Amino acid sequence: MTETTQEVQTTDLTSPSVMPAAQATQSGKITAGRRAARLPFTVRVVADDEALERALRVRQTAYLRHVPEFARTMDQPEPYDRDPGGLVLLAEAKLDGSPVGTMRIQTNRFRQLAIEQSVELPQWLSGRMVGATRLGVEAGEPGRMVKTALFKAFYLYCMLEGLEWMVIAARTPLDRQYAALLFRDVYGDKEFIPLAHAANIPHRIMAFEVDTAERRWREARHPLHDFMVVTHHPDIDLRAAPALNWPEATDTLQNKQARADIHSGSGNAARY
Repeated sequence: MTETTQEVQTTDLTSPSVMPAAQATQSGKITAGRRAARLPFTVRVVADDEALERALRVRQTAYLRHVPEFARTMDQPEPYDRDPGGLVLLAEAKLDGSPVGTMRIQTNRFRQLAIEQSVELPQWLSGRMVGATRLGVEAGEPGRMVKTALFKAFYLYCMLEGLEWMVIAARTPLDRQYAALLFRDVYGDKEFIPLAHAANIPHRIMAFEVDTAERRWREARHPLHDFMVVTHHPDIDLRAAPALNWPEATDTLQNKQARADIHSGSGNAARY
């Protein structure tokens, strides 16, 4: 298991109770026409070695609970941690500043996704793609909140950079969480494929179209719709995310408008 999306918590991202009201207090303020809510932790982009060390600490601790042999060397940075086409997210508790969660994001801006070392993606799955790997959160109920916020940060980053497809590889039972989030199978229905770059462990390859996310969640009355696209979370801070500067020729009008809305405050994501 190397560059695949290996979540180490099995709590359900799609649970309606994933954000208890007592823990995600409503500020009562409206930001760009949206309800604002505070979290008991912050989410930021790793921008220096000290922050990366903190992310590695929570990553290794999380993986030690489930794959201890594999986690032995996870206290050291991996090449993808400093990839120019990606970033590492770090969640930190407000109470004491301790690291409580992390996720690594890799795009295909400068090189193929890691998953493409093991599989050839179908023709319909192309363009601006991004994968999430090395997801680790603290144990227990608090980790459920952190994982949901990290996924929102992942989604907002896609909106900021005009990314078109999320592509993930998940083992069972984690694949069912992605299916509940409306990810679709890339290959056969619920098909698992051994991945050479992940010790030949079978994974379900799934994809998610970013541009249609809000509509699909809304039409499905998804329990996370409000959290993802209605509520503004100022504790999720993507200001340090490096711009990918995609070639102008690949920039669709829809992506341009989405980013314009984001930066003007009329969209749901913001780097502030």
